[in-house]
Amino acid sequence: MIFGAALFLAALAAGLALMGASGRYIALSLLGGGVLVPAMLQYIGAARVVLRYLERVFTHEAMFRALAGLRIWLFTGLARSAAGGLGYRRAGDALARLVNDVDALDGLFLRIFLPLLGAVLLTPVLAVLLWHEHPWALAVLLPFGFVAFYLPALAARAAGQNGARAGLAMSGLRSAALDALSGLREVKIYAAEGRMLAAVQAREAAYLAAQRELAGQTSALNAIAFIAAQAGLLLAMLIGLAGAPVFTVITVFVLITAFETVLGLPRAGLLYGQARAAAARVVEAATAPPAVAEPLAPVPMPAGNSVAFEHVSFRYADNLPFVFENLSLQLPAGSRTAILGPSGAGKSTIAALLLKLVVPQRGQIRLGAADLAALPSEAVRHRIAYLGQTTHLFADTIRNNLRLGDPTASEEKLWAALEAAQLAQTIMGLPEGLDTWLGEGGQNLSGGQGRRLALARTLLSEAPILLLDEPCAGLDADTETEFMKVLNTATQGRTVVLIAHRLTGAEQLDRIWRLTGGALMAAAG
Repeated sequence: MIFGAALFLAALAAGLALMGASGRYIALSLLGGGVLVPAMLQYIGAARVVLRYLERVFTHEAMFRALAGLRIWLFTGLARSAAGGLGYRRAGDALARLVNDVDALDGLFLRIFLPLLGAVLLTPVLAVLLWHEHPWALAVLLPFGFVAFYLPALAARAAGQNGARAGLAMSGLRSAALDALSGLREVKIYAAEGRMLAAVQAREAAYLAAQRELAGQTSALNAIAFIAAQAGLLLAMLIGLAGAPVFTVITVFVLITAFETVLGLPRAGLLYGQARAAAARVVEAATAPPAVAEPLAPVPMPAGNSVAFEHVSFRYADNLPFVFENLSLQLPAGSRTAILGPSGAGKSTIAALLLKLVVPQRGQIRLGAADLAALPSEAVRHRIAYLGQTTHLFADTIRNNLRLGDPTASEEKLWAALEAAQLAQTIMGLPEGLDTWLGEGGQNLSGGQGRRLALARTLLSEAPILLLDEPCAGLDADTETEFMKVLNTATQGRTVVLIAHRLTGAEQLDRIWRLTGGALMAAAG
């Protein structure tokens, strides 16, 4: 960016030199009947073209790299603050921040910073030039400053509210469109196309209204800036009539370049207003704190893999009832435990507590000999592999979906995990094998095959503790029974915690607890 700014200033200097020299020779030719234009002008003109080209190449490359880094930073912040999912943040809103808001920052350097830097450096240059023409010519700095500084500041203030409205409108539009596309099957079943389309169009109208307002402001500011620039040139010519005509022509030519450099700044002010609102939304999302704060003085990860809930009480908010109180549960290393119960009993809350997505109000959870609260969240989640009822399969190849569990896994390790999940033969039968494209949500696999692929990915992590939260939800009885047989075979040697609402397949585990009314009761021994 610094090199790009240097190229911009060099191109601007070449432009000023070219216009000043051109003005001088044109004036002399008019007064003297003809003057040979030196080759120097050709070199300056060529240098200006080359410098402008290089400046665009380097500044655009710098911005693309900066925006790429910014998106990674934003995604990392979203992942850190939403380890348990987006929570109350809508997917459309997160997408709008990742795409539209970051794109809105594209012009900060190219359209705002560089022209503003040029205006700041041009001001003393013009002051010296105008003073040499005539002291009264300094009055031309008034329209120049009006265009370069006042109008952009005015525009930035005006566009601030517009940018916030446009950002919210785009977020709503993306959310509505994603809802309609994600639920297209239900939309067709209930013949709700008209209603969904109306919702999308209403949000689109709000976004277009904000865009129209911005376009109107841009047109008005461009007109005012153009009139002010022409007034400044006219004033320079009128004042220069009393002085040397050659120097007056040089001054006017230089002023043309100077005003050309800053004429885009009023529009840049509008862009700045929008960019400022976008930047606030990006920073807010990227710096949002995680639901569970990291320990100030984390302790080393313990060697043991036993888990113990000791008199744990938890509720999601102060005005809500406790999900459970004084709950104690021992999960020895290598044990295979099922926690059963109806929906809403708090089974998934136990999983969330164990993964440090929430923290108990009272009591303690221990991993090995260490207090879970004193352990880094990332290290805890490396120790505990999770397979839930809504485990996502990405629109990618089978290979890349598996490597989410272990990015460095070899071909042999991938096949071993598939073999353990009893899916290897199915994948071998596909024309492209591991490189088969799954489609969105793994739509090219059946429900049971998708769950087995998710299980294989979980097994790849080699985590000693497996947390399985309703892994058979949505499967028919036969598929569920077959999946549980695979699960019991594939997870031998690890600590297994199975959370489910019925007993299918849980008979093969060591311990079975039933969670009812916030209390655990032994269902079998």
